[in-house]
Amino acid sequence: MIDEFAKDNLHGRLRRDREALLWKLDGLSEYDVRRPLTATGTNLLGLVKHVATVEARYFGEVFGRPSPEPLCRWQDSDGSDQWAAEDETREQIIGFYRRTWEHSDATIDALPLDAPGHVPWWPEPSPDTNLFAVLTHVLGETVRHAGHADILREGVDGRTGLRAEHERQIDEEARAAHRAKIEQAARWWKTPPASLQSAVTG
Repeated sequence: MIDEFAKDNLHGRLRRDREALLWKLDGLSEYDVRRPLTATGTNLLGLVKHVATVEARYFGEVFGRPSPEPLCRWQDSDGSDQWAAEDETREQIIGFYRRTWEHSDATIDALPLDAPGHVPWWPEPSPDTNLFAVLTHVLGETVRHAGHADILREGVDGRTGLRAEHERQIDEEARAAHRAKIEQAARWWKTPPASLQSAVTG
């Protein structure tokens, strides 16, 4: 009973956060979904492509159910799953992610939480695992990268939120005032009172 509850709960959260990640692309130009937005080149469409590849591997070959999508060998991964090449369309990458969901969901539905799996890219001595550990791991990866996408999207056009129905009209004045308050609190720590400074540095 508890296993089915746990699996349904984790699977439901994974479904929710997949959709949240995809929503971060909505309404943006081809350039904005592809352009590097950090010093290391992190970009919105690349995050989707990367998470799709992660899912395809973990719910595929780890359980002897290889993804029907073409994937390079994990040993040959070169970081190209983290950005979109000129000849890759947004529709292709989103389609890959959605087809991966179908394959992943079939694996999750078919196997019990204690079903054994083997992750050859995990270091020794523990490449052997089970569906519960993999489901938790992939959910964590998805949440982490959806969080990255939250910040990147906010930087592009100010849009925030888990999904479209949670979004509010942007109040630029209120945002600026809130940011200024946080900045003021941070600046106070540039020159805190001597008594507090000595207590902090101990």
